[in-house]
Amino acid sequence: MRAQFFLCLACAALAISSPAKEISVFAAASLSDALRELAGRHEKATGDEVRLNLAASSTLARQIKEGAPADLFFSADEAKMNDLEEAGAIEPGTRQSLLGNSLVIVVPTDSALTIASADALAGAGIHRVAIAEPQTVPAGIYAKEFLQKIGRWEAVNAKAVFTENVRAALAAVESGNAEAAIVYRTDALISKKVKIAWEIPADAGPHISYPVALVKRGKNPAGAKRFLALLKSSEGRAVFTKFGFVMQP
Repeated sequence: MRAQFFLCLACAALAISSPAKEISVFAAASLSDALRELAGRHEKATGDEVRLNLAASSTLARQIKEGAPADLFFSADEAKMNDLEEAGAIEPGTRQSLLGNSLVIVVPTDSALTIASADALAGAGIHRVAIAEPQTVPAGIYAKEFLQKIGRWEAVNAKAVFTENVRAALAAVESGNAEAAIVYRTDALISKKVKIAWEIPADAGPHISYPVALVKRGKNPAGAKRFLALLKSSEGRAVFTKFGFVMQP
């Protein structure tokens, strides 16, 4: 019994002296489900603790600029990563454009709306369209870019419900606060309360790219490198593909 007691004490002391290392990952809200799965796998394999800060890429980039402790940044567009790189906040040589996505129009699963094109959003049959904030949030920027291209931005803007991120736009349709929303295809696929009414063709929609990079002055660069390696691995690619993302070449 004494030997077992001292063994337990030794194990406890070892656990205290070797705490799990935390990896702080700042990532776009649209990556939530895939990254939660990958974070769980990584924690089991390495003992590291992956802390996910999931929000609009613009919010995360601002937080990093203001000194928030981040080890890894995974953006939903290249512009936010460009901003951080120009500010000297990104570790040189670690940036990679990893994923692609597309935009879709979603409606509630029980909706009788028929949408044959994005023109329907400007029609009299739809009164509220949820879109992520179009000045700073990538999903909203992409949506505005597309609607401007087809000449429907002013009409949709007049009935738009702007949200803090793309998941909030999805939630607006799920809760009945909007009749339709423009979201990423990956967001539509994870919801049981909405259906894809129309998918914006790849050749007509904006080029959507998700870059990832290590953040300078991160507290756990070694852990961040290990997690980044998982994201880029065949295992990581399989998870992203499962959630509907397109892998960049």
